[in-house]
Parts: sequence; structure tokens; C-alpha cells
Amino acid sequence: MNEIIRQLRERKSVRAFTGQEIAAKEKREILLAAMAAPTAGNQQLYTILDITDQSLKDRLAVSCDNQPFIREASMVLIFCADMQKWYDAFLEGGCAPRLPRAGDLLLAVSDSNIAAQNAVVAAESLGIGSCYIGDIMERAEEHRALLQLPEYVFPAAMLCFGYPTRQQQERKKPERCCLEDIVSENRYQRKSGQQLRQMFSKECRMLSFEEWIRRFCERKYNSDFSREMSRSVEIYLQPFLDGKEPRE
Repeated sequence: MNEIIRQLRERKSVRAFTGQEIAAKEKREILLAAMAAPTAGNQQLYTILDITDQSLKDRLAVSCDNQPFIREASMVLIFCADMQKWYDAFLEGGCAPRLPRAGDLLLAVSDSNIAAQNAVVAAESLGIGSCYIGDIMERAEEHRALLQLPEYVFPAAMLCFGYPTRQQQERKKPERCCLEDIVSENRYQRKSGQQLRQMFSKECRMLSFEEWIRRFCERKYNSDFSREMSRSVEIYLQPFLDGKEPRE
């Protein structure tokens, strides 16, 4: 197994850091790696927010589901799907651009997440741990104001980086599903009840499938934060759906 594949397979989320600062050189390498990611039409449909203000980190630690390790991270990056800069560039060049639509947003989100994952892989190669924070998509009104996001910019992903503690280094990575459960040849194949039970058997060693899936459904899918995320995303989606000119 080569080194890149080994790191990809062994990488896990890190939520406890040593406090060691990430040197400017390493930070630059991570950011350049993110920018080198595949991108639709070489448009780089994202803007990366480098959160260096400690008071801003503190607020994000609270607004993103009260996760204290966010404020302790040596580096916090927010990858924003950004159609605003292209729309503004079209206007600047005298074009008559159509308003950005939902498809443009999805393409920009894809660009953003690919860039974010490049940053994760680059950090891992430098011995720097990372953790995705999906909660940045929640509380749309607060985060839009906090980060000064215009209409056609969406906070697609947030990443916390830092050197992992020994406990984090030694912590076992959660088991993934079997290859056969994830890969389907040529066409989508909807799973039977028995196949689903087999797929999630790794999670049900101490509980019945019914008990585990019920708890998971309530803890994740039916949770308040999941409902809030859906509400917030709908707010961010609105300008891409209603066809109105962006606010100044």
C-alpha cells in the first residue's frame, strides 16, 4: 500500500488538539493544495474564509452546536460556494448574465467540497488532523451576518485543523461499510430489508437492528439540529430559486 492510500484509509476526524500552532509555511501548503483541486471549468466556484479572529472562533464554537474544540483549533477554514464573484464579474465585463440558479449552487458546492477534501489530505500528509463541521450550514441568519455573506454565497463546509493529541492518534477509526454495500455496478440497486440489516450489522452488535436504527433516526435524522439545517439551507437556496436581483 502506498503512502497516500494508507493515509486516506487511516485518516479520522480529530476533535482534540495539542495546542501547537500550525506554521505559516504549512498553512500555505494546505491552502495551495485546496486551490489545486479539480474544479468545474477552472472556475474555482468557492471562496475560502480563513478564520483568524479568536472572538469569531469563539462565536462559531457556540453557533455550530456548542463544540468547544472549534475555538481551540489552530486553523479554521470555511469553504463557501461562491457564485457571487462570477455574477459580479459578468456585470463588470458588460455581460447580461442570467441570475444564478439552483444548479449553479450545486456545482459551486461540489467545487467547494472537493477543495476542502484536498485541504484535509494535504494536512494529513503533514501530520495535522482535521474535522469537518457540517453545522456551519445551520442558523443561516446568524452565520450570514457573522461572515458577511452576500446572496449568492453559501457556507458549504467548515474545517478545523490542529495537531492531534496522542489519544486522538490512537483512537480507533469508526468501521466503514463493506465495499459491496457501497459500490453498485452500472445502475442503482435499491437494497432489500435483509440487505440493509446486513449492511448495518457492524452497528448492531449490542442492539437489535430495530433498536439501533430507531435511536439513530431520533439522534440524527429527526433531531432538532437536522431540522434546523434543512430550514437554514432553504433560506440560502431562496435567492437561487426566486429569480430576484441580489440585494446590495
